[in-house]
Amino acid sequence: MRGILLAGGTGSRLWPITRAVSKQLMPVFDKPMVYYPLSTLVMAGVSEVLVITTPEDRPQFQRLLGDGHPWGLRLEYAVQPEPRGIAQAFLIAEDFLAGAPAALILGDNIFHGVGLGRRLRDRGTVTGGRIFAYPVADPTAYGVVEFDPAGRVLSIEEKPAVPRSRYAVPGLYFYDGAVVDIARGLRPSARGELEISDVNAAYLERGQLHATLLDRGTAWLDTGTFDSLVQAAEFVRVIEERQSLKIGCVEEAAWRAGLIDEGQLRRLAEPLCKSGYGDYLLRLLDWEAQRHEQFADRLVPVAGR
Repeated sequence: MRGILLAGGTGSRLWPITRAVSKQLMPVFDKPMVYYPLSTLVMAGVSEVLVITTPEDRPQFQRLLGDGHPWGLRLEYAVQPEPRGIAQAFLIAEDFLAGAPAALILGDNIFHGVGLGRRLRDRGTVTGGRIFAYPVADPTAYGVVEFDPAGRVLSIEEKPAVPRSRYAVPGLYFYDGAVVDIARGLRPSARGELEISDVNAAYLERGQLHATLLDRGTAWLDTGTFDSLVQAAEFVRVIEERQSLKIGCVEEAAWRAGLIDEGQLRRLAEPLCKSGYGDYLLRLLDWEAQRHEQFADRLVPVAGR
């Protein structure tokens, strides 16, 4: 499965800040926003990612992320000249996908939870489409999914006045190789965009749309407004300070996924020590060494060996 990280758009809800810098390059506590969705893709088992940006923002993303090689990734870049809908990303990514399944994540969505990576990897092989369901207090503000106990989607509604469930659809989607053809057959909506909800509706009509309920302990944050941006930064700060574990750390995600080894992680850490970020990566190696020592102490010798 190949990944698409959609980081386009004007960020108009965050003007005037985003008139000078892309929303996805803004800090969420101690990391650029784009680190969070990128690390989610890596945790999901994706190592090849197309980053879609606006034409003017592309050089800044390339300067920040490069080609991904130091992280064991392959990053490529494409532009979305105008915001013509989330589903347009599949048309832009057609050559990159080359018929492969796609994992699309929005550049302003943050996910965090124990076991989240394993749960995403387990759902990475999909026939049709897979969306995720997240319980929210006010489902009228979101796209709402209704599904049966087996995970088969029964309906999807965009910001319904009377929701059929309390489950919102966050900005993470898995699709099989048919998604490009489906996107190509869409008609623009009344606002002139190719809607991701229409992609989901096409899979639903085929009987091939499935939903996975995110665990209660999973956090999903959308950072598209000033209030939600501050809330996300505070959430990350509190978790990191209390647990001494970082959220959205691409280097750690790549290391835990086996894309880089301990030596590569150490080399990535050393230039970042002044900010404290590199110190964290080095502590990961120390903690891992201590864990191995503790495990070795518990080994019981077997007679005859």
